[in-house]
Amino acid sequence: MTPVITEGGLDDPRVQALLTTHLTRARAATAEGFAFALDLSGLRVPEIRFFSAWDGESLLGVGALKRLAPDHGEVKSMHTAEAARRHGVGGMMLRHIMAVARSAGIARVSLETGTSAYFRPAVAMYLRHGFIDCGPFSDYAASGENRFLTRALD
Repeated sequence: MTPVITEGGLDDPRVQALLTTHLTRARAATAEGFAFALDLSGLRVPEIRFFSAWDGESLLGVGALKRLAPDHGEVKSMHTAEAARRHGVGGMMLRHIMAVARSAGIARVSLETGTSAYFRPAVAMYLRHGFIDCGPFSDYAASGENRFLTRALD
């Protein structure tokens, strides 16, 4: 597998299908009102850069970077296709998002994720990549359903 990450792809039906899977699973694993995964319209805003990972014509995963402030970004919409899991796609996407953030002058990236068992593999990946727990940021509020992580970009 030789993945290539490209910017964009929101008009591709394969990307839309993977995002639908992402939304459905995230919402099913989180109490109502506490799932903050973005739909297509939420991803089509100027402060978000969206990325898709491909191996030829096979979509492997997606992810996005939302600029919250000049020096602070948020990792959004990270999801790896089922067939590509445990092959490093999520880590590759996360490293790409952090590199894009650095090149845009962002000094810190944060993220919000869930606390149920469904989210444990993702949390483990974020921790392996240097993220640490933090308090709520942006418009989020603390709850038992949400976990907040952050990482300074060096």
